[in-house]
Amino acid sequence: MSAKKSNPAPFGRFFLPGPTEVKPAVLEAMLQPMIGHRVPEMEDLMGHIQPRIRQLFRTERPVYIFPASGTGAMEAGLRNGARRRVLSLVNGAFSERFYRIALATGLKADALEVEWGQAHTADMLDGALKRGIYDAVTVCHSETSTGVLNPIDELADVTRAAGDVALLVDSVSGMAGAPVETDAWGLDWVLTGSQKAMALPPGLAFGVAQEGLLERARNKADRGVYFDFLEYEKNLLKNQTPNTPAVSLMFALAVQLDAMMEEGVERRWERHAAMARRTWAWVDELAEKGVKLEIMAPEGARSPTVSAIRPPAGWTGPKVVAAAQERGFSVATGYGMLREETFRIGHMGDHTVDGLEALLGALTEVFTA
Repeated sequence: MSAKKSNPAPFGRFFLPGPTEVKPAVLEAMLQPMIGHRVPEMEDLMGHIQPRIRQLFRTERPVYIFPASGTGAMEAGLRNGARRRVLSLVNGAFSERFYRIALATGLKADALEVEWGQAHTADMLDGALKRGIYDAVTVCHSETSTGVLNPIDELADVTRAAGDVALLVDSVSGMAGAPVETDAWGLDWVLTGSQKAMALPPGLAFGVAQEGLLERARNKADRGVYFDFLEYEKNLLKNQTPNTPAVSLMFALAVQLDAMMEEGVERRWERHAAMARRTWAWVDELAEKGVKLEIMAPEGARSPTVSAIRPPAGWTGPKVVAAAQERGFSVATGYGMLREETFRIGHMGDHTVDGLEALLGALTEVFTA
């Protein structure tokens, strides 16, 4: 049975919060002939990628590249960097996933929960860590299910002050769209996936481990095989990977990193912030016209890459998605238990404010027709 083929829509119509839209030049890069993963050409490719992706992560440390989704990199951080008991900051579906992974890997774990749609604060974390029983904290930077942005720099200060506590950060929908200062903030483990603000196809996960986390890995006999940080460190010295990489996706990664470096990391952050501000302003504009939309995340804790929006009475997330699709645009329903009560706009990746305006215009028609 062959896959159904269709004529591709013009770029700027696909606003899911992951996988996000991928530019044709990046997709075309994957059509290059296959190469072996133990040949000089692959080492050259890795040598091209590493300095650029380190700039993106704002780190001097090597960036591990896994043929996996972000969930794999979440598990990797726990298997290598958590010893006995984990505190998981839970405020949405993906931070809850981090908690469930901790339990599934055999660790003792507790959830510090706040209402979905709210952020964690440094004071909350400080109070929990004063019990002195945790050696690792998991947190979601940009919670894709709710559009909430956690204050990672402040949370990192608290974990560092608590002593021998590692901070493991899921920045799947944050990295490349929201400021992340891996080294300056002292993030022990920070991970992301290819399919969000990096604007690549799904299938790659990336992560940076600080030296202190590597020391933990050296003393763990149960860190596993596929995500063994020590093997990644050893192989990266030779510009190689310990396991077979996703070669075609690596071709795409190299092309996209070149484009991101040309744009500039800070300018990329600002473009995402501008798209987010425009989305929030649009919600306010419709509210003034009597269309009662509501951004789920509170002001001051909103992600620049994704907005979860409550629609007016009589509308559901799936109904909004269907109406947008009729006008040629893709947005997402709410995630998990929020499926019916929200819809989500992914203003991330290579989208622009001008492109976003076309989507918002179509959604205005949806709600005011």
